[in-house]
Amino acid sequence: MTTVHEPSTITLRVTPVAGYIGADISGVDLRETLTDEQVEQITAALHRYKVLFFRDQHIGHAEQIAFSRRFGAVTPSHPYDTDAPTEFPEILAVDSRLYEKRFGVKKFSYTNFWHTDVSPLINPPAASILRAEIAPEQGGDTGWTNLVAAYENLPESLQRFVEGLRAEHRFGGRRPVWNEDSDYAKKVAAAPLVTEHPVVRVHPVTGERALFVNPGFTTRIIGLSPNQSDALLKLLFDEVANPAYTVRFRWARGSIAFWDNRVTAHLAPSDLDHLDVTRVLYRTTLEGDIPVGVDGAPSTSIAGAHFTGN
Repeated sequence: MTTVHEPSTITLRVTPVAGYIGADISGVDLRETLTDEQVEQITAALHRYKVLFFRDQHIGHAEQIAFSRRFGAVTPSHPYDTDAPTEFPEILAVDSRLYEKRFGVKKFSYTNFWHTDVSPLINPPAASILRAEIAPEQGGDTGWTNLVAAYENLPESLQRFVEGLRAEHRFGGRRPVWNEDSDYAKKVAAAPLVTEHPVVRVHPVTGERALFVNPGFTTRIIGLSPNQSDALLKLLFDEVANPAYTVRFRWARGSIAFWDNRVTAHLAPSDLDHLDVTRVLYRTTLEGDIPVGVDGAPSTSIAGAHFTGN
C-alpha cells in the first residue's frame, strides 16, 4: 500500500552550511503553494542565514514567480534587461549564450566582482531568487558573503568611523565589464543609475548593521580624497571578500538559491571562460526599501528612479 503524505505533514528542515552564512532547505516542494507557516519559517531562516539553498526543485518560470511573490513584490527582471521572456517580464536570464551579445565579450555572468544586486538603485532589491536550468558538469559555482559578519568583525574604532560615511554606487562601477561601443554601454549611458548609500546600512527587519559596499558597483567614498577613498575601499573590499564569511554553492539543474540582498554580496564564476560549456540560470528579484544608515539618514538618488514590482 502506498502512503500519501499531505504537504502540511512534511516538516521543513533547515541545515546550516558554513560558519557565518548559508543553509540548506529540505522538506518543501516548490511546485506546490507554500503554507503561511512555511513562508514564516523560510523568512526566519533567510534573516538568520542570509542565503538559502534548495535542491531538486524542477519548476518553471511561472512557479518561480509564484514562489517569489510569497515573500514580496516581484520587480521586472532588471533595469537594463531587454531579453526577458515576453510572457514572463520578471525573469532575468543569466545565460552564457546571451552575454557576448550584450557586452561584446565572452562572459558567464554580469560581473566577476563581488557585488550586491543592482546596488546603484535608490531601492536595491530586498532579495533575489536564482534557479539553475543548465549547469556545467565542472565549475560555475557561485559564492556569497555575509556583510553583517564583515561589519561586526571590524575593530570597534573602525566601525564607528565607517558608520558616518556614505559611498557612491554607480552602475558599471569603476571598471565597466562591457565594451564601450556595445549596445549595453549605450543603454547605461542613456539612463544611468547612481545613488549615494550609507557605508553601513541597518537591516529594516533584524536591525543588524552591515557593510554596504561592493567592488562591483561602489566607486568612491563621499568627502574623501581619491587616494583616501581608494585606500579605505580596498580595506573594506578585502573584508567583504574574507573567505571566513563566505559560502560556495555547486549548481545542478533544479537548484535554487534565495538570498537577502540587503546583507550579502555574491561572486559569479570566473573559471569557465576557457571551457566550451553552457550555463543558464533564471533570476527573480523582490522590490527593496531605501537603505538607512546608523544615523537614520536614508540613501540619496543622484540618477535613476525607484524600481517597483507587483
